[in-house]
Amino acid sequence: MQLSRDKKAKKQIIILLIFTIIASIVFVTIGMNKNNMDYLLSKRIPKLIAISLSGGAIAFSSIIFQTICNNRILTPSVLGLDSVYSFIQTIVVFAFGSTSIVMTNKNLNFILSLIGMLIISTLLYKFVFGRNNNGIMHLLLVGLILGTFFSSLTSFMQVIIDPNEYLTLQSKLIASFNNVNTDIIILCILIILGILPFIYDELKLLDVMALGKEQAINLGVNYDKVMKKLLIVVAVMTAMSTALVGPLTFLGLIVVNVTYQIVKSFKHKYIINTSILISICSIIVGLIFVERIFKFTTTLGVIINFIGGLYFLYLLLKESKL
Repeated sequence: MQLSRDKKAKKQIIILLIFTIIASIVFVTIGMNKNNMDYLLSKRIPKLIAISLSGGAIAFSSIIFQTICNNRILTPSVLGLDSVYSFIQTIVVFAFGSTSIVMTNKNLNFILSLIGMLIISTLLYKFVFGRNNNGIMHLLLVGLILGTFFSSLTSFMQVIIDPNEYLTLQSKLIASFNNVNTDIIILCILIILGILPFIYDELKLLDVMALGKEQAINLGVNYDKVMKKLLIVVAVMTAMSTALVGPLTFLGLIVVNVTYQIVKSFKHKYIINTSILISICSIIVGLIFVERIFKFTTTLGVIINFIGGLYFLYLLLKESKL
């Protein structure tokens, strides 16, 4: 039975990979001719790489986060990590100004955001995941408090800062795939290459971690060590995706739950690969629709957050009935 599920999961991954490649080719070549080929390629290829990195990072971090929380509603964004990014960007402008090297140097800005999110993730582990009281309502309450706290601080500083500097800041705080931060692509690729060896052994344990804390410990897993390493990865991936395209609260929630509907295998090597491909493919197809059908009258980020918000409410209502 499980063998047939694994075979089906492999076929689904191949089909999604082919579809993603086709969508990528269409995205890069649509509207291209001899006169604008060089210009469009120079703009669209880095954008496609950034989309792939951010979409993959959101899916990857959401799968890991839901596995260690043992809950399919929670994502890093729902727990307020996106609002941490907005707070860091705002406090940098508030303290140093929009023309400071911390803002103009994209790599330095990204590293600073990364450090801040790692600190918050460490505190989350210590005060939330390190305790037994980690029911869904408790975690949602923590996310709500975190999000509200950092959003309030962010709003307070935004009211005080100069209006011209606020305009500069605003471009970083609104999710937009048409304003992708391509300057940090190389740094993001290097970080991913560094992360994979760091958590290679832990990824093999995700299937066991999904059984719950007690079961994982009984099966010989060093739960605390694995949890810490995975939370670091979640923070890094969330920071990376947010720095590339801006905060996307509900993309991970949608992608992961669609993945679990499609993939019937419990093995995370299939779940992770499928979710990454679904995330990248949905963003590319969505961008094509926004650019060609909606004619840029709206942004993909707004559409994703609207659909994701409705889906999140549906999942909460479904969970409460259970």
